[in-house]
Amino acid sequence: MRGLDFSSWQSMLSTLAALAAITLIGVGIRLIVMQTVQQRRERENRQINERLRTLIAAYKTLGGSFTGDLAVDPTHLRDLRRRGVSADAGMVVDDALERDANSSDRSRRIRDAVEAALSDILLLGTDEQVRLAARAATELAEGRPVRTAELVVSLRDFIRRVLDLEPVPADLSIPMQGPTRPPGGAKGKGESGGRDGQGGGARSGGGGGAMGAGGGAAAGIGVGGMLADNDERTPAP
Repeated sequence: MRGLDFSSWQSMLSTLAALAAITLIGVGIRLIVMQTVQQRRERENRQINERLRTLIAAYKTLGGSFTGDLAVDPTHLRDLRRRGVSADAGMVVDDALERDANSSDRSRRIRDAVEAALSDILLLGTDEQVRLAARAATELAEGRPVRTAELVVSLRDFIRRVLDLEPVPADLSIPMQGPTRPPGGAKGKGESGGRDGQGGGARSGGGGGAMGAGGGAAAGIGVGGMLADNDERTPAP
Protein backbone atom coordinates (compact mmCIF):
# COMPACT_ATOMS: atom_id res chain seq x y z
CA MET A 1 0.00 0.00 0.00
CA ARG A 2 2.96 2.35 0.40
CA GLY A 3 3.45 2.48 -3.35
CA LEU A 4 -0.06 3.75 -3.96
CA ASP A 5 -0.26 7.46 -4.44
CA PHE A 6 -3.64 9.21 -4.42
CA SER A 7 -2.38 12.70 -3.70
CA SER A 8 -3.35 14.04 -7.12
CA TRP A 9 -5.43 13.08 -10.13
CA GLN A 10 -2.37 12.26 -12.20
CA SER A 11 -0.85 10.01 -9.58
CA MET A 12 -4.20 8.35 -8.92
CA LEU A 13 -4.71 7.60 -12.64
CA SER A 14 -1.22 6.20 -12.97
CA THR A 15 -1.76 4.06 -9.90
CA LEU A 16 -5.05 2.72 -11.22
CA ALA A 17 -3.47 2.00 -14.62
CA ALA A 18 -0.65 0.09 -12.94
CA LEU A 19 -3.14 -1.92 -10.88
CA ALA A 20 -5.21 -2.71 -14.01
CA ALA A 21 -2.10 -3.84 -15.90
CA ILE A 22 -1.01 -6.08 -13.05
CA THR A 23 -4.52 -7.53 -12.79
CA LEU A 24 -4.71 -8.22 -16.52
CA ILE A 25 -1.32 -9.91 -16.50
CA GLY A 26 -2.37 -12.10 -13.58
CA VAL A 27 -5.68 -13.04 -15.22
CA GLY A 28 -3.91 -13.85 -18.49
CA ILE A 29 -1.39 -16.10 -16.77
CA ARG A 30 -4.19 -17.84 -14.90
CA LEU A 31 -6.17 -18.42 -18.13
CA ILE A 32 -3.11 -19.83 -19.88
CA VAL A 33 -2.41 -22.20 -17.00
CA MET A 34 -6.04 -23.29 -16.80
CA GLN A 35 -6.22 -23.90 -20.56
CA THR A 36 -3.00 -25.93 -20.48
CA VAL A 37 -4.25 -28.06 -17.61
CA GLN A 38 -7.63 -28.55 -19.29
CA GLN A 39 -6.04 -29.61 -22.58
CA ARG A 40 -3.81 -32.09 -20.76
CA ARG A 41 -6.78 -33.47 -18.85
CA GLU A 42 -8.84 -33.82 -22.03
CA ARG A 43 -5.95 -35.63 -23.74
CA GLU A 44 -5.62 -38.01 -20.80
CA ASN A 45 -9.38 -38.64 -20.81
CA ARG A 46 -9.30 -39.44 -24.53
CA GLN A 47 -6.42 -41.84 -24.00
CA ILE A 48 -8.21 -43.54 -21.12
CA ASN A 49 -11.46 -43.81 -23.09
CA GLU A 50 -9.68 -45.24 -26.13
CA ARG A 51 -7.75 -47.69 -23.99
CA LEU A 52 -10.89 -48.75 -22.14
CA ARG A 53 -12.85 -49.14 -25.38
CA THR A 54 -10.10 -51.30 -26.89
CA LEU A 55 -9.82 -53.51 -23.79
CA ILE A 56 -13.61 -53.94 -23.61
CA ALA A 57 -13.62 -55.10 -27.23
CA ALA A 58 -10.76 -57.51 -26.44
CA TYR A 59 -12.71 -58.82 -23.43
CA LYS A 60 -15.76 -59.49 -25.59
CA THR A 61 -13.61 -61.32 -28.14
CA LEU A 62 -11.69 -63.43 -25.63
CA GLY A 63 -14.52 -64.14 -23.19
CA GLY A 64 -17.77 -64.12 -25.12
CA SER A 65 -18.44 -67.85 -24.84
CA PHE A 66 -19.25 -70.08 -21.86
CA THR A 67 -19.97 -73.40 -23.58
CA GLY A 68 -18.37 -75.63 -26.16
CA ASP A 69 -14.65 -75.80 -26.85
CA LEU A 70 -13.15 -72.84 -24.98
CA ALA A 71 -9.61 -73.34 -26.31
CA VAL A 72 -8.20 -71.51 -29.33
CA ASP A 73 -7.14 -73.84 -32.13
CA PRO A 74 -3.83 -72.59 -33.61
CA THR A 75 -4.15 -74.67 -36.80
CA HIS A 76 -3.46 -72.82 -40.06
CA LEU A 77 -4.53 -73.72 -43.58
CA ARG A 78 -0.99 -74.77 -44.45
CA ASP A 79 -1.17 -77.34 -41.64
CA LEU A 80 -4.33 -78.76 -43.17
CA ARG A 81 -2.60 -78.98 -46.53
CA ARG A 82 0.27 -80.87 -44.95
CA ARG A 83 -2.17 -83.27 -43.33
CA GLY A 84 -3.82 -83.91 -46.69
CA VAL A 85 -0.56 -84.81 -48.41
CA SER A 86 -0.01 -88.52 -48.90
CA ALA A 87 3.36 -89.74 -47.63
CA ASP A 88 3.95 -92.37 -50.33
CA ALA A 89 2.70 -90.68 -53.50
CA GLY A 90 3.10 -87.05 -52.53
CA MET A 91 -0.41 -86.23 -53.82
CA VAL A 92 -2.91 -84.00 -52.05
CA VAL A 93 -6.14 -85.71 -51.01
CA ASP A 94 -8.68 -83.08 -52.09
CA ASP A 95 -11.69 -84.61 -50.34
CA ALA A 96 -9.99 -84.85 -46.96
CA LEU A 97 -8.53 -81.37 -47.34
CA GLU A 98 -11.91 -79.91 -48.20
CA ARG A 99 -13.58 -81.61 -45.22
CA ASP A 100 -10.87 -80.37 -42.86
CA ALA A 101 -11.05 -76.86 -44.29
CA ASN A 102 -14.81 -76.68 -43.92
CA SER A 103 -14.78 -78.08 -40.39
CA SER A 104 -12.04 -75.72 -39.17
CA ASP A 105 -13.18 -72.54 -40.92
CA ARG A 106 -14.86 -71.22 -37.77
CA SER A 107 -11.89 -72.15 -35.59
CA ARG A 108 -9.56 -70.26 -37.92
CA ARG A 109 -11.78 -67.18 -37.73
CA ILE A 110 -11.79 -67.45 -33.94
CA ARG A 111 -8.00 -67.72 -33.96
CA ASP A 112 -7.64 -64.62 -36.15
CA ALA A 113 -9.94 -62.60 -33.87
CA VAL A 114 -8.04 -63.79 -30.77
CA GLU A 115 -4.71 -62.84 -32.31
CA ALA A 116 -5.98 -59.32 -33.02
CA ALA A 117 -7.29 -59.01 -29.44
CA LEU A 118 -3.95 -60.20 -28.01
CA SER A 119 -2.16 -57.61 -30.12
CA ASP A 120 -4.36 -54.85 -28.66
CA ILE A 121 -3.74 -56.10 -25.12
CA LEU A 122 0.02 -56.14 -25.68
CA LEU A 123 -0.25 -52.49 -26.71
CA LEU A 124 -2.68 -51.11 -24.10
CA GLY A 125 -2.93 -53.66 -21.30
CA THR A 126 -1.57 -53.55 -17.78
CA ASP A 127 1.61 -55.36 -16.74
CA GLU A 128 -0.29 -58.50 -15.74
CA GLN A 129 -2.41 -58.45 -18.87
CA VAL A 130 0.62 -57.98 -21.11
CA ARG A 131 2.33 -60.98 -19.50
CA LEU A 132 -0.74 -63.18 -19.96
CA ALA A 133 -1.22 -62.01 -23.55
CA ALA A 134 2.44 -62.63 -24.35
CA ARG A 135 2.19 -66.17 -22.95
CA ALA A 136 -0.95 -66.84 -25.00
CA ALA A 137 0.67 -65.45 -28.15
CA THR A 138 3.74 -67.63 -27.58
CA GLU A 139 1.58 -70.73 -27.22
CA LEU A 140 -0.27 -69.87 -30.43
CA ALA A 141 3.01 -69.37 -32.27
CA GLU A 142 4.23 -72.75 -31.03
CA GLY A 143 1.03 -74.44 -32.25
CA ARG A 144 -0.45 -75.28 -28.86
CA PRO A 145 -4.14 -74.75 -27.94
CA VAL A 146 -4.66 -71.70 -25.75
CA ARG A 147 -7.23 -70.97 -23.05
CA THR A 148 -8.02 -67.33 -22.37
CA ALA A 149 -10.00 -67.64 -19.10
CA GLU A 150 -7.23 -66.20 -16.89
CA LEU A 151 -6.70 -63.23 -19.17
CA VAL A 152 -10.45 -62.63 -19.33
CA VAL A 153 -10.67 -62.48 -15.52
CA SER A 154 -7.85 -59.92 -15.41
CA LEU A 155 -9.56 -57.80 -18.07
CA ARG A 156 -12.91 -57.98 -16.29
CA ASP A 157 -11.47 -56.88 -12.94
CA PHE A 158 -9.53 -54.01 -14.53
CA ILE A 159 -12.52 -52.72 -16.53
CA ARG A 160 -14.82 -52.80 -13.51
CA ARG A 161 -12.21 -50.99 -11.41
CA VAL A 162 -11.72 -48.23 -14.01
CA LEU A 163 -15.49 -47.77 -14.35
CA ASP A 164 -15.85 -47.48 -10.55
CA LEU A 165 -18.00 -50.60 -10.40
CA GLU A 166 -18.14 -52.96 -7.48
CA PRO A 167 -15.87 -56.00 -7.81
CA VAL A 168 -17.36 -59.36 -8.68
CA PRO A 169 -18.48 -61.09 -5.46
CA ALA A 170 -15.94 -63.64 -4.28
CA ASP A 171 -18.62 -66.23 -3.55
CA LEU A 172 -20.03 -65.99 -7.08
CA SER A 173 -19.09 -68.95 -9.27
CA ILE A 174 -18.59 -67.83 -12.89
CA PRO A 175 -17.87 -70.58 -15.43
CA MET A 176 -14.77 -70.45 -17.56
CA GLN A 177 -15.00 -68.12 -20.53
CA GLY A 178 -13.63 -68.67 -24.01
CA PRO A 179 -13.41 -66.84 -27.34
CA THR A 180 -16.57 -65.64 -29.02
CA ARG A 181 -17.79 -67.98 -31.75
CA PRO A 182 -18.52 -66.03 -34.95
CA PRO A 183 -21.86 -66.69 -36.68
CA GLY A 184 -21.73 -69.03 -39.64
CA GLY A 185 -23.80 -69.53 -42.76
CA ALA A 186 -24.96 -65.94 -43.17
CA LYS A 187 -22.74 -65.27 -46.15
CA GLY A 188 -23.98 -68.20 -48.16
CA LYS A 189 -27.60 -67.28 -47.49
CA GLY A 190 -26.97 -63.71 -48.52
CA GLU A 191 -25.29 -64.75 -51.72
CA SER A 192 -28.07 -67.19 -52.59
CA GLY A 193 -30.67 -64.54 -51.80
CA GLY A 194 -28.88 -62.08 -54.05
CA ARG A 195 -28.79 -64.57 -56.88
CA ASP A 196 -32.46 -65.36 -56.39
CA GLY A 197 -33.25 -61.66 -56.40
CA GLN A 198 -31.32 -61.15 -59.61
CA GLY A 199 -33.03 -64.12 -61.22
CA GLY A 200 -36.43 -62.88 -60.10
CA GLY A 201 -35.68 -59.43 -61.49
CA ALA A 202 -34.66 -60.92 -64.81
CA ARG A 203 -37.80 -63.06 -64.93
CA SER A 204 -40.02 -60.11 -64.05
CA GLY A 205 -38.23 -57.97 -66.64
CA GLY A 206 -38.75 -60.65 -69.27
CA GLY A 207 -42.42 -60.94 -68.36
CA GLY A 208 -42.85 -57.19 -68.58
CA GLY A 209 -41.22 -57.14 -72.00
CA ALA A 210 -43.49 -59.91 -73.23
CA MET A 211 -46.58 -58.11 -71.93
CA GLY A 212 -45.45 -54.88 -73.55
CA ALA A 213 -44.83 -56.61 -76.87
CA GLY A 214 -48.18 -58.40 -76.72
CA GLY A 215 -50.03 -55.19 -75.85
CA GLY A 216 -48.36 -53.31 -78.70
CA ALA A 217 -49.25 -56.01 -81.17
CA ALA A 218 -52.89 -56.04 -80.00
CA ALA A 219 -53.11 -52.25 -80.29
CA GLY A 220 -51.68 -52.40 -83.79
CA ILE A 221 -54.24 -55.01 -84.85
CA GLY A 222 -57.12 -52.94 -83.41
CA VAL A 223 -56.07 -49.77 -85.24
CA GLY A 224 -55.58 -51.66 -88.48
CA GLY A 225 -59.10 -53.17 -88.23
CA MET A 226 -60.70 -49.75 -87.69
CA LEU A 227 -58.95 -48.31 -90.75
CA ALA A 228 -60.10 -51.24 -92.86
CA ASP A 229 -63.74 -50.75 -91.79
CA ASN A 230 -63.60 -47.06 -92.67
CA ASP A 231 -62.24 -47.85 -96.13
CA GLU A 232 -65.06 -50.31 -96.80
CA ARG A 233 -67.76 -47.84 -95.73
CA THR A 234 -66.44 -44.99 -97.88
CA PRO A 235 -68.17 -45.00 -101.33
CA ALA A 236 -65.98 -45.08 -104.42
CA PRO A 237 -66.01 -41.83 -106.55
